[in-house]
Parts: sequence; C-alpha cells; structure tokens
Amino acid sequence: MANTLDALRRKDLLQTKGLIDGKWSPAATGETFRVVNPASLDVLATLPEMGAEDATQAIVAASRAFASFRTTTTARQRARWLRKWNDLVLENIDDLALILTLENGKTLQEARGEVVYGASFLEWFAAEAERAHGQVVPAANPSHRILTAKQPVGVAALLTPWNFPIAMITRKAGAALAAGCTTVWKPAGETPLSCLALAVLAQEAGLPVGSINVVLTLNKVAEVGQALCENSLVRKLSFTGSTRVGKLLAQQCSPTLKKLSLELGGNSPFILFDDAQIDHAVEALVMAKFRNSGQTCVTANRVYVQKGIYDQFAEAMLKRMQSLQVGPGTQEGVTIGPLTHERAVDKAMQHIEDAKRHGGHVLIGGAPLPDLKGYFIQPTLIRDMKPEMMTTREEIFAPVLGLYPFETEEEVIGLANNSTVGLGSFIMSENMSRCVRVAEALEVGMVGINVGMLSACESPFGGVKGSGYGREGGTQGIEDYLAVKPILLDVNH
Repeated sequence: MANTLDALRRKDLLQTKGLIDGKWSPAATGETFRVVNPASLDVLATLPEMGAEDATQAIVAASRAFASFRTTTTARQRARWLRKWNDLVLENIDDLALILTLENGKTLQEARGEVVYGASFLEWFAAEAERAHGQVVPAANPSHRILTAKQPVGVAALLTPWNFPIAMITRKAGAALAAGCTTVWKPAGETPLSCLALAVLAQEAGLPVGSINVVLTLNKVAEVGQALCENSLVRKLSFTGSTRVGKLLAQQCSPTLKKLSLELGGNSPFILFDDAQIDHAVEALVMAKFRNSGQTCVTANRVYVQKGIYDQFAEAMLKRMQSLQVGPGTQEGVTIGPLTHERAVDKAMQHIEDAKRHGGHVLIGGAPLPDLKGYFIQPTLIRDMKPEMMTTREEIFAPVLGLYPFETEEEVIGLANNSTVGLGSFIMSENMSRCVRVAEALEVGMVGINVGMLSACESPFGGVKGSGYGREGGTQGIEDYLAVKPILLDVNH
C-alpha cells in the first residue's frame, strides 16, 4: 500500500510554498519549517515559515480582490466555481487522502471519509450562495417600502486546526466564498499539505486570483494570528481550536470589531441509560470516541453509564476495544493511527495516571507503544471514574476512554452540565421522551441521540459557553459572512 508522497498521481497537488495573490511564495525572511509524519517521524516536506509581513501581503491581496469579487461575480457564478471545486476534490480523493494520512496520522479509510465530508460543504454552500438573499419587509408607513440586501462583509481570515485539515477549510472557505468574501487561510503548521492541495484545486476550479491566499507557519502562529486580528482590512475571522486561544483572538479582534466565529474546546458527555441497546451503544461510542484516534472536538470525553448496565457495558466495551488495531494509517487493517503530537501522548498519560491515582481501574491499554516509532498510545479503557479526575475537567484528545457511573436522570444532567464548555453531547436510550427532556436540558450546542456523530454539511455546528459562538454548516453557516443592509424607499416622492 502507498505510504509516501511519491505515490501521488498528481504531483502538482504537493505544494511547498504559501499562496499570495495567485503566486506560490516563500517566506519574506526565507525561514522554513518541516512537516513530519507522526507515524514514522519522517520529514514529509519543508515549507516557508511565514510571519506578519507575509500575512499582511496576503490580506492586501485579498482586499484588492474583494473590490471586484463582490461586484463582478454573481451568486450563480460563485456557486458554479464551488461545484467545480467539489468535483475536483472528489476526483482526486486518493491523493488527498494519502496526503492527509501522512501528515495527520489518521487511517486512509478515515482520510477518505474526511475528503468526502469536506467536499460536501463545497456542494452545500454552492446551493446556499443563491439562497442567501434579502426580503421585502412590510412597512408601517404606507408611503414607504423596505427592502433588505445581504452583502459580503469583506476579507475573511480562516484559521483551521490539524485534526480535520481538509474539512475545516472547506467548511469555512465554502461559506465565505459563497457569500462573496475573499479569504486568507492559516492552516495548522502540522498539517498544511492537504490545505495547499485544496488551494491547487480551487484555482483549477476557476476561483479568481486573490480570492484565496494561504499563509504557512508552525513557529510564528501568534505573530500571524495577531496580524490577522489587528488588520482593519480583515472584517471576519473564523477560528477552530482551543478556548484559551479563542479568547485571545477575540481580544485582539475587539479594536476593529470584526465578526467572529469561534468553535472552541469541548468536553462532550456521552450518556447511556439503562434501556439503551448495548451493542448499538458500543458501536456509537467507538465512533464518537476513537475516530481520528480520539482527536476530535466533539469526541466522547465523559462517558456516563447508568448503574443498571454499568458492568455489562464495561465488559462489552472491553471486548470491542480488544479488536482495535493500532499502527500507521497507511497499513491495511489499522483502525487507530498515531496521535499528531508527541505532547499529546504525554497529556494522555497524565490523564491515565491521574485516573489511577483517584481509584480508576484500567481494563485495557494504559501505556504508549514503544515498539512503534511514532506517537502511538494503546487504546485505553478505565472504569470507576470520579468527578475529581482530570478527565472530568479537560479534553483528553487521545484514545483513552473512562466510564463514569450514575443513578438518575436528574443526577446525570447535573454532572453533564458541570462544565465551563458546551460543544457536543450524546444520549443513548430507547425512551424518546427522556431523550427529548435530556437533550433540552443539556447546556451544549449540539446533541446526538442514538448516534455517534454530530456533524453534517446541512446541520449547523457550534457550541455555547466556553465552546464559543457562531455556527458553521447548515443554512446558518453563510450568515456570519454576510451583512444585512435595509433599503428604505419613499414611493410617493
């Protein structure tokens, strides 16, 4: 099976420079950084370490392009470009999946799934481009008519994470471009190659020069982020990442009053009631917990199991986890790839050791995998979790699963809501009345009932509390890139 970038069918998808005003560009300083395969620690590519000067050039290019993009393109033309981009992404799924697996670590099967998922946002927002229109509003004054127009806000800065580097770009850029905004992308330094490949295909689809710019950095993230936040030419910033960084970006954007979409940290409760179908719940939890090696913002972080099925479910989960296979994502049969960072392994071990100190019992796993060269850790199941454990308060972001017991519906709602963040949640029960009650009571942005996934292009995605604000996807996803302008007419003048 292909396991190097030499296997790419289209060699031009592997770009090693940033994109500014339609040109593949080095960093102004000439500095570089390396992209590493987390499964082997091999260097995949050397890319430009861009800084504030490069970010400013990208912003100016996007602003210059916006002047014509907003006035000379129609919603239908933008929709056609997005549909063509969608088609090209799907035509090149094998190459994109290989790039994604090698830089991120997820399995090829998961990478292919992300490519399809990412393309779906381009198709969705192609349709939304022509649905985002104004209204005729009845006026109280019979001499007046009120019209509303929706117009693009301007240059949009899009900051994306390393765990879903394709889907997070398309979810943001699809909406921004559909609305008529031009864009500056800042992908994660760990996973920039898939983003650059998407930019190649976007250009091939016909999107105008300057509508897409890509700034690359691994070590100057704070410098580039500040430049994007403080520049008044940027009118919209969308960020997916930690709550800590999201708060900092919001502060830096406040002097210029940018529109913000912030999809921040999560601590998703996964609640199993006594009447849940255990086999189905096991598979849903495997999806919710172990997809992308546990590195998703809506991963099941606190798994609450009602005491009537606690022991039975723990045994069923143990048996299922024994079938998980760990290894490089390019290897046949592998279901759990490496973590993307070495520090992620260290953090996972802190969670495991903390749980053991507080009385947790490790049923399987509990250690790194020293025989494998990359950032691997054993899928780990811990029972007898307690509220005082680190995992109760912090995201794990690793294939480490802890089971918390509970007795009553009221109790588990209180436990689930005892968090400073509120992104996703999951409920497993055959009692639909209870599912609705609990779904309405949970302080989260999204709820899944008897499913292990929360996201689809047609569904709004986002959180509450410390998980941020704004929504991506769905009919709401395009709105944060638009400004509503009322136009009042005096028809008797």
